[in-house]
Amino acid sequence: MKRWLPLLILLSILSVFAGVYVGSVHVGVSDVTKSVVYGVKSWLSEVLPGIKPGEKPRYFIIVWELRLPRVILAYLVGMALASAGVASQALFRNPLADPYIIGISAGAGVGAAFAFSYLPSHVGLISLITALASVLVVYSVARVDGKVPVDTLLLAGIAYGFLASALTSYLVITQGEKAHITWMWLMGTLNGKGWDAVPEMLTVTLLGLCFLTLKWRELNLLLLGEESIALGLDVHLYRKLVIGAIGLLTAFAVSTAGIIGFVGLVSPHIMRILLGPNHRELTPATALFGGSLLVLADLLARTIASPTELPVGIITAMMGAPLFIYLLQKHKRGELVA
Repeated sequence: MKRWLPLLILLSILSVFAGVYVGSVHVGVSDVTKSVVYGVKSWLSEVLPGIKPGEKPRYFIIVWELRLPRVILAYLVGMALASAGVASQALFRNPLADPYIIGISAGAGVGAAFAFSYLPSHVGLISLITALASVLVVYSVARVDGKVPVDTLLLAGIAYGFLASALTSYLVITQGEKAHITWMWLMGTLNGKGWDAVPEMLTVTLLGLCFLTLKWRELNLLLLGEESIALGLDVHLYRKLVIGAIGLLTAFAVSTAGIIGFVGLVSPHIMRILLGPNHRELTPATALFGGSLLVLADLLARTIASPTELPVGIITAMMGAPLFIYLLQKHKRGELVA
């Protein structure tokens, strides 16, 4: 980890800079720097009146108001999905598991489709509520005598996902001309996101990541399944805690940016190949890589078909699906372990 940490931090810095620097409007390096400095000074001047931000740079709106909050949100959402992906693979003891496997994305989709039809100004809030409610529903269905068997949880999540997807499709079909807006959200998008969405995403991501990083021993033991009981781990308690962490991280990520696939699946595998299966290094490294991956995917979504903007979920699927097929083939041959 000591060898890879500086590289992952450098990758994060470069990806964030590229996300702010590159776009349909060419902005020079000095313009980016001046805009960020002016934005920071403007923010500080509200707290410390003695600070004067000076003259507003020419590209301030583009850099500070449009690109920078979007890039930061992309990084935080990527971190959240990647962290939840690591935890999901440990929980299910399956290297092909991802954060959406317990029906969170499908539940959020129902809420978003409903909100776009009836409460379009509260899409994020309603999708968050339905995503969290989905976790409770799947957990309640899977619970047996106060315990949550992994296989039952998996089956309950799949069944709930099919039901929720059917409801979402029905709601979208009945929307008529407004359906394309919902489809864009369902495929994942960060378009139009501003600074107001950053604080809550930052809080949830850091809290979830800190919890999973501190509980690296328990995640390692969860890979052993019921055998970890002999090593002193309260398996059923930590399954509940990990499910809660996965639910919160994924629900907030989906309510912020829509349903973005493969980040929570691909990131853990790449880091596992480089660092090994120990969650002490794997969890924080995966979070850093997942953040950078989504920033770069969003950059491609904004620029690859300019002036048209693609849903970022299309880009992550194009990058992740081939790798998923490759991993599936390795898993079939018994060459892939969690």
